[in-house]
Amino acid sequence: MKIQVDEAHIVSSLLLAPPEPTACLVLAHGAGAGMTHAFMVAVAEGLLQRRIASLRFQFPYMEAGSRRPDRPALAQATVRAAADAARQALSGVPLFAGGKSFGGRMASQAQAEAPMPDVLGLVLLGFPLHPAGKPSLDRAAHLTQISVPMLFLQGTRDALAEMSLLARAASDLGRRATVVQVEQADHSFHVPARSGRTDAEVLDALLDRTATWMQEVVQGGAGGRRTRIGPVS
Repeated sequence: MKIQVDEAHIVSSLLLAPPEPTACLVLAHGAGAGMTHAFMVAVAEGLLQRRIASLRFQFPYMEAGSRRPDRPALAQATVRAAADAARQALSGVPLFAGGKSFGGRMASQAQAEAPMPDVLGLVLLGFPLHPAGKPSLDRAAHLTQISVPMLFLQGTRDALAEMSLLARAASDLGRRATVVQVEQADHSFHVPARSGRTDAEVLDALLDRTATWMQEVVQGGAGGRRTRIGPVS
């Protein structure tokens, strides 16, 4: 589908949905790769197997073939337009928003600026809490303005999110924040062989947790907690 963001910007999107979806995730890509990146495809197809629809979309800079991310206001407007498109395409299906890294951050900023209609929660894959080598909580400040539940899926070796700082940010959010900590995973959720898991197994575990959390939110029973994805037993 084509999505009209504003008078100057139209972006492409890909809707993947089972016959009777239990929910839909509006899934924004990271800064360096678009909606057809292997990770984005794997997430969308994994959600489909769990009866969850997804709408992937391009940010305008990616649509234009540029490497420089859009200014926040335009990126946030794109997330909003994609959420509107998903709501119209799948009327009555519980709606979630989020994305990988930069995409998740833009989705959370959009939700903090003004709640997106019918969005029940945010799924944040590798939330970029700070630049690599520059630990800070500055990028978490807007999260306190969000009233819907948030799921943080984060690797313990993620250079863009020191785990102790993410824990502090989540603590400030109380029951709105659920953190899934992936042992030995980096920002791309890659794990070394010594971890006892493959990347595919890690992604399966992440998507299982995501599907369960989304169901809990839809049923009104989601509460903040901390869990770990560790080595295969």
